[in-house]
Amino acid sequence: MVIKNVCCIGAGYVGGPTCSVIAWKCPDLRVTVVDKSEMRINQWNSDKLPIYEPGLDEVVMECRGRNLFFSLDIDTAIRDADLIFISVNTPTKTYGVGKGRAADLKFVESCSRKIAQVATGPKIVVEKSTVPVRAAESIINILTANTRPGISFQVLSNPEFLSEGTAIEDLLNPDRVLIGGEESEGGAKAIEELSWIYQHWIPAKKILTTNTWSSELSKLASNAFLAQRVSSINAISAVCEATGADVSQVAEAVGHDSRVGPKFLQASVGFGGSCFQKDLLNLVYIAECLNLPEVANYWQQVINMNEYQRSRFAKRIVECLFNSVTDKPLAVFGFAFKKNTGDTRESPAMYVCSHLLEEGAHLNIYDPKVAPDQILQDLTSAAMTSEPERVKRLITICDDPYEAVKEAHAIVILTEWDEFKSYDYNKMLLQMKRPAFVFDGRRILNHSALIDLGYHVETIGKRFTRNALVRNAGSSYPAFSWTV
Repeated sequence: MVIKNVCCIGAGYVGGPTCSVIAWKCPDLRVTVVDKSEMRINQWNSDKLPIYEPGLDEVVMECRGRNLFFSLDIDTAIRDADLIFISVNTPTKTYGVGKGRAADLKFVESCSRKIAQVATGPKIVVEKSTVPVRAAESIINILTANTRPGISFQVLSNPEFLSEGTAIEDLLNPDRVLIGGEESEGGAKAIEELSWIYQHWIPAKKILTTNTWSSELSKLASNAFLAQRVSSINAISAVCEATGADVSQVAEAVGHDSRVGPKFLQASVGFGGSCFQKDLLNLVYIAECLNLPEVANYWQQVINMNEYQRSRFAKRIVECLFNSVTDKPLAVFGFAFKKNTGDTRESPAMYVCSHLLEEGAHLNIYDPKVAPDQILQDLTSAAMTSEPERVKRLITICDDPYEAVKEAHAIVILTEWDEFKSYDYNKMLLQMKRPAFVFDGRRILNHSALIDLGYHVETIGKRFTRNALVRNAGSSYPAFSWTV
C-alpha cells in the first residue's frame, strides 16, 4: 500500500495538532481531520482555532486548503483514506463497572464500527487515543467481524507523547515515536508504512517499534512515571515547609544525580491536564482487574498525594487569612492547568478555587487564555458544587489583572504564566487591603522583592524567616504578629 490519503477521526487536542504537522511535513499527503462537532470544525476552518498552542496557528494557516482539510463528512474521509487515525476522547467512566477509574471506550468503539461499515478497501487503522492495554484487541475484533471481500484491516498503536503548551515542538522534535503492531507480515508492513510518514522529518533511530500491547502500556507507564515525580517532589515540599528546608535547593541537589535528572522536579500546587490523572486511574483499575492490589495501591498513592497538595495549599490560604475568607475578595491569577494552553481539564486551580468558594471567598479570576465561559462552567459543574447559583455570585472573571486585585486581600498564583512575573506588584499593592498576601502556588515570583514591597508571601516548599508578617513561636499558620 502506498499512503496518499490520511484521515483523522477527532479534531481535538491530539488529532488537530498532530495532523496539522503531518500535513506540513508531508506536502504530498492529503490529510483530512473529521469530527461530529460542527462548531469545532468551523473553528478549525476559522481564524480563531479551537485550541491554543504556540506555533499551531502558523502551521494550520500554511497548510489549510492545500493538503490539510477539516470536515464534517466522516464517511467520505474514511472511504478515501489509506490510513486512519482514531483520536477521540477516552474519558474516565462516570457510571457502571470501573466508575471513576476505568477508561470509557465508547467513542473508540463507535469509530471502529463506522470504519468497518464505510470502508471500501484495505485500511491501516491507527489507535492514537490513550487507551488501556489490549484496547486494540476490541478494535481488531470489530473490524475482523466486519471484513468483506476486498477489504482488510491492520491495527496499529501509536500513542501520543505531547505536552500541552509545547505540542508543536514535541511533534517536530520528539524524544521518540512509538509504533506497536501485530507480530505478523501484515503488521510489519503496516508499521513500515506509518514509519514512512514520520520519517519525512524524524530520524529512523527515534522511531521505536513494539508489539501492540507493549505500545499501549508504554503510554500509561510514561505518564504514570511523570506524575509520580511531581507527587514525589510535592511530598518533599511539605517536609521542607515543616523543617525550614527549601524544596528548590533539594530538587537541584537531587536533579544533579545523573540517574534521576532535573526534569519534573518543580514543586507546585499539583499536576493537572487530561492525561496524568486519567491514565493513573486507568492503571490502578487495570492492576485491580489483574488481581495486583499492591500495584494498584502504589499508583493510587500518586493520585492521593496530588489531591493532598491541592487541598493543603487551599487550606493554607484560609489559615493565613486569619482562618476566614468569607466575603473576602481574592485575586486568582491563572486557571489553565499549565502555561501556554487554554486547557482547564483537571486543573489544580479548579480545585483550589472550589475550596475557597466553599469557604465563602469572592474570587476575581484572571487567565490570559481561558475563556470566561469555561471558568464558569468548570466551577459550577456538578462535580465541583451543589450550589451553582451561589458560586456564580461569588465569581468575577476579569480581563485585566490590575482590576482583579482591587480591594483584594491576597493574590493567588495558580498557573505559571510568564506574564505574571512582569507585573507591577507595587502598583497592585496600593490597591489591595492590608496586610496584603501573595500565595505563589507555582514558585515563579521574586519572593524577596515582594516582601520588600510589604507583601506577606507564602509559597510551596519554603518557609520564610523574613516576611511582612511572622508566625508566633510554635504556632501554626493562623497566628501572626507584626514585625518591628
